[in-house]
Amino acid sequence: MNTRLQSTVAWDDLGLARQLVRAVRRLDFTAPTEVQVEAIPKIVSGRDVVVSARTGSGKTAAFLLPIVQGLLEQPSRGLRALIISPTRELAVQIERMLYSIAKDTRVRGYVVYGGVSISAQRHALLGRLEVLVATPGRLLDHVRRGNVNFDLLDYLVLDEADRMLDMGFLPDVQTIISILPRRRQTLMFSATIPREVEQLAKQIMHDPVRIIVGKQDQPPETIRHVVYQVPQHLKARLLIALLRQQGWKSVLVFTGTRWRADQLAGELTQAGLNVGVIHGDRSQNQREAALGRFRAGRHRILVATDVAARGLDISGITHIVNFDVPDNPTSYIHRVGRTARVEASGEAVTLVSSHESRDLKMIEQELGYSFNRERLSGFDYEARPPPRRVQPRPEQADRAPPQRRFGETHSYSRGREGRPPRRHYDSHHIRDQPQGGPQRNVRDNVSSPRRFEQPHDQEDRSEDRRRREGYSASRRKKGKHRWDWRVKGSRQGRFR
Repeated sequence: MNTRLQSTVAWDDLGLARQLVRAVRRLDFTAPTEVQVEAIPKIVSGRDVVVSARTGSGKTAAFLLPIVQGLLEQPSRGLRALIISPTRELAVQIERMLYSIAKDTRVRGYVVYGGVSISAQRHALLGRLEVLVATPGRLLDHVRRGNVNFDLLDYLVLDEADRMLDMGFLPDVQTIISILPRRRQTLMFSATIPREVEQLAKQIMHDPVRIIVGKQDQPPETIRHVVYQVPQHLKARLLIALLRQQGWKSVLVFTGTRWRADQLAGELTQAGLNVGVIHGDRSQNQREAALGRFRAGRHRILVATDVAARGLDISGITHIVNFDVPDNPTSYIHRVGRTARVEASGEAVTLVSSHESRDLKMIEQELGYSFNRERLSGFDYEARPPPRRVQPRPEQADRAPPQRRFGETHSYSRGREGRPPRRHYDSHHIRDQPQGGPQRNVRDNVSSPRRFEQPHDQEDRSEDRRRREGYSASRRKKGKHRWDWRVKGSRQGRFR
């Protein structure tokens, strides 16, 4: 990934080891970004730092490089660095960046997150590693199981701290921090610094250095913002037309819900486009496979919810499409920040229906400028929506519903097609037979009319049979020794 020159400072001027300088040059990082120039010397000197920089500014390398430098200065002793990330995708991305930077060193790391086997992660945690990247929930699971030891920890990093608080991870993060050694270096990186992040920094950090790079709450300046006003039912049709006519190369499409993401991905696939989809209902393997195909260029389009709006660093994304307008400016900033990474150029396209105009106006007011309004030539904006599909109601039965007797409940079995429903009674159970056939008493296993219509002589014969089998009248109603315990048994709690 090529980066533009941010200043006259070179990598050799930041106090990094030669191994790391060679690593960043191998990764084609030609020069450090502004946030790296400001943060790396402070972290190398041992200070706690709070860094606020917009998305795509190179924050991940800004804390990984000095951490690996500090680990190389001392012999390997065990787990010494913990990096907490709000999402699985961001955690995997950090671990991959760590591997690329520390490839030629002895430093090894591992990533743990939910959605996969915890036993396999347990075996890895017992091995030799110095850096652990984790999501809060799964890390807390390992802590409670005693799978991880923080006695030798020197570095704690909270990446995308504002997003972590938005997702409700603050109690988990506070629980994790409470068991960490007090003598440590704490680094906090975030796109914005809201009040909650400030309060957390005061609680867990010692005299931190605050570094603010660029304007907060602003998208990258190299993004061109475009708006298409279109009815809701024509959004998918307009997106397909744009993809075919404009020649967009790599497109990330954001939807507001998981259901909408699946629906849109299906419509794009039917139009003959190569599409991947990621959201919270997809398994981890499915999400990683979709991201891998998108990175490799096998999928030109990736449809996602806001799970992909934070931290994902995918080079080469040319266009961001807001299929659904986000409900706040912060979400818009992080969505469009997936393009124009590290001073590259990009385009953000927003499809706006009539009921979303107010949300778009609020976003424009917060950012301080208006987006360009455009219309696609040749597209029919007046097309009517397709007719709604009405599910036919099942035909009503001509016969009246059966009358229930006192104490009777009905339960419809899931057996073979055509099997009649079973009827259950408080005193005994009778399974109905098809109309016209004999009715069998489950208790006696003999054909008989309904139990409540049995003649007295048959009741006497049944009583004699029960006595021969050892079920006396005095023990009939006592616990499992009642005469029908084999029939009722565990069913009593289900049907009563």
